[in-house]
Amino acid sequence: MVKNKALQESTLISELIVLGIQEKKGNDIVRLNLRNIHSSVADYFVVCHAESTTQVKAIAQSAENEVYKALKIEPWRKEGLQQSEWIILDYIDVVVHIFKTDKREFYGIEDFWGDAEMKSFKSA
Repeated sequence: MVKNKALQESTLISELIVLGIQEKKGNDIVRLNLRNIHSSVADYFVVCHAESTTQVKAIAQSAENEVYKALKIEPWRKEGLQQSEWIILDYIDVVVHIFKTDKREFYGIEDFWGDAEMKSFKSA
């Protein structure tokens, strides 16, 4: 029962993050479901990109705000805010990767998790 509740919460967090990304027009939003991958580090990765560091920061803030408004949860850890070319928001079971376009192409993070179930979302 506890595990099922945690899975429901991680799914909700990922959906709220997608809403926050859509609010700031993040590009190519993808949610990777890692729950069925034995060596995964989280339940979900949410990945998107933006054309400028300003937009990358705005997307991160919007995603954080959506989760906080609904669940009063803050990220356990945040990385990359100073340069804003790749910001990571770590909610433990959900990890958000917000890239500047060229960095997303360079790192190809979705390729590392090719076995994951992938769901794409449209920008708002």
